[in-house]
Amino acid sequence: MRRTITLCLFAICVSAMAQNNTIEVNTKKIGAPIQSTMYGIFFEDINYAADGGLYGELVKNRSFEFPQHLMGWQAFGCVDVEDDNAPFERCPHYVILSDPGHKDRRSGLVNEGYFGIGIEKGEAYRFSVWAKAPKGTAVIRVQLIKENSMDEKQEFVEEEINITSSQWKKYTVTLNAPQTEKQAKLRIFLKGTNSVALEHISLFPVNTFKNRENGMRRDLAQALADLKPGIFRFPGGCIVEGTDLATRYQWKNTLGPVENRPLNGNRWEHTFDYRYYPDYYQSYGLGFFEFFQLSEDIGAEPLPILSVGLACQYQNWNDESAHVPMDELQPYIDDCLDLIEFANGPVTSKWGKVRADMGHPAPFNMKYIGVGNEQWGEFYYERLKPFVAAIRAKYPDIKIVGTSGPVPEDVPDNTYRFEDGWKAMKAQKADLVDEHYYRDEEWFLTHGLRYDTYDRKGPKVFAGEYACHGKGKKWNHYEAAILEAAFMTGFERNADIVHMTTPAPLFAHVDGWQWRPDQIWYDNTDMFKTVSYYVQQMYSTNAGTNVLSLTMDKKPVANQAGQNGLFASAAYDSKTDEVIIKIANTSKTSQPVSFNLTGMKGTRTAQTLTLFHNGMDDENTICKPELITPQKGTTQVDEGKGASLLLDDLPPMSFRIYRIRK
Repeated sequence: MRRTITLCLFAICVSAMAQNNTIEVNTKKIGAPIQSTMYGIFFEDINYAADGGLYGELVKNRSFEFPQHLMGWQAFGCVDVEDDNAPFERCPHYVILSDPGHKDRRSGLVNEGYFGIGIEKGEAYRFSVWAKAPKGTAVIRVQLIKENSMDEKQEFVEEEINITSSQWKKYTVTLNAPQTEKQAKLRIFLKGTNSVALEHISLFPVNTFKNRENGMRRDLAQALADLKPGIFRFPGGCIVEGTDLATRYQWKNTLGPVENRPLNGNRWEHTFDYRYYPDYYQSYGLGFFEFFQLSEDIGAEPLPILSVGLACQYQNWNDESAHVPMDELQPYIDDCLDLIEFANGPVTSKWGKVRADMGHPAPFNMKYIGVGNEQWGEFYYERLKPFVAAIRAKYPDIKIVGTSGPVPEDVPDNTYRFEDGWKAMKAQKADLVDEHYYRDEEWFLTHGLRYDTYDRKGPKVFAGEYACHGKGKKWNHYEAAILEAAFMTGFERNADIVHMTTPAPLFAHVDGWQWRPDQIWYDNTDMFKTVSYYVQQMYSTNAGTNVLSLTMDKKPVANQAGQNGLFASAAYDSKTDEVIIKIANTSKTSQPVSFNLTGMKGTRTAQTLTLFHNGMDDENTICKPELITPQKGTTQVDEGKGASLLLDDLPPMSFRIYRIRK
């Protein structure tokens, strides 16, 4: 009797506590559709995201086009750099290895790769080079080496290539790795006395994503595919603008054979002198064709961003001379129109034929185009107008993405006028407006209702860059990821106005980064997914098809007064006939919750997915890649008064998803 009374009293106490967090979910009334593009990814070549990262090439400065032509290489013996536009006009430099003058001397090159060359045991690597021998024949020895090896030999694999012509030809050999090395190097010896000319020296893993010859690093591309992204924004970011117009990203230079794609500067080489990398350039090996192809491979809609004729406004503060004059914009407008033709045009069109010649006769079916990145003010608004007019006239079905600038609200000194940006985009009838916000914990905790009051008649929202930047701890720690999860419930609740979201940045090399936090980190052979990555994956793989009403005391659950740090949203998935509830507890104590599921009756089992960890500053690492990951579970849904009832207890600082068969 005493035990029974105790249990009853405990149940009454728990029930009383739960009443404080009673949440109503209306499963009968299906709300606004959730766009397939709601959760996506944004790629920018920062933190060695392309060369040295996603792009599979392992050789740095493979065509000797860096301003210091042997940067990334050690040359020894008799080595000369030549420049005569052969065999590739836009990559004119090559080297000649000649007789060092003594049988015991050597001529050759060593390439350091990107913080070393990552080699994995049992994998095959395709070495290729364009070469010619002035005397008709020559021989080179190609090695993968561990320079500081304590073995008898530095090389752990070697192949010889016979150069058999005095004309430029491509030669290929496969190197099979007997061991794993994170920081190997590539070494080339001239064998014999006959000189040889070498151009476009390349080393690729054979086992790339989808096994493409000019392909992506498999594990990194697979991590993108595992996100099930709905939209893929590329190629940036600030690199779209360039530090100046000469170094802006030019998509037409990224087409055609990789051997003839010109080098481009990267503004992230020099932007931060406290994270300076003088060898950071863009080879354009990962170009627009590859971006479109990757979008297709991972099932995402492509969203290319093109220059509006403005150099980076951060680096050219309202300097009119740094930007394209209004009467000289036509080539930039043509770039947009030509890109749409490249992506969607028939093979009989000029740019559709270029796409077909690169191996993709079918159109990519591009639906969106962004014009300008993170720009603001009349500099931007007046230039955007002719772009919109030209695109609307020729391609009325293409949706145009404009931008509201680099911040999510007006700045007191009037430097950035967020509201003016939205007014201008509405006036020009942009389809979506790209908002960017990197903010601290307090901002994410207090802006859960950001989109509830947006005008439903204007353009839709594209949250194109966002991340929680911890105050004084700007890294991928657990707390920041939980606050991102909490804030994202506002995306879903407002799916009628929020159509796209992409956190940023995406990639970072552990040995060469300029910016953090980031979604995916890697070294030359291994990678790990951050807690923020897992938050994105939890949303993207549990998106649902329509919004459902979810309230507490008839108010949205977004850390409002009396809501005890809770953020929540609900959706219906018509494909699986399930109700999906997402809830974040941002308080430092556990919170009992009670979900009244109106429109559902009876008992059933709910599937759960929970992100919970005790250390707020902890993060996943190369050494501990799965320290913090979502955990699957189940909980019971009971019969309540007129509706199914789900009772649960949320751990402090946690994020949980419920899937309940309707």
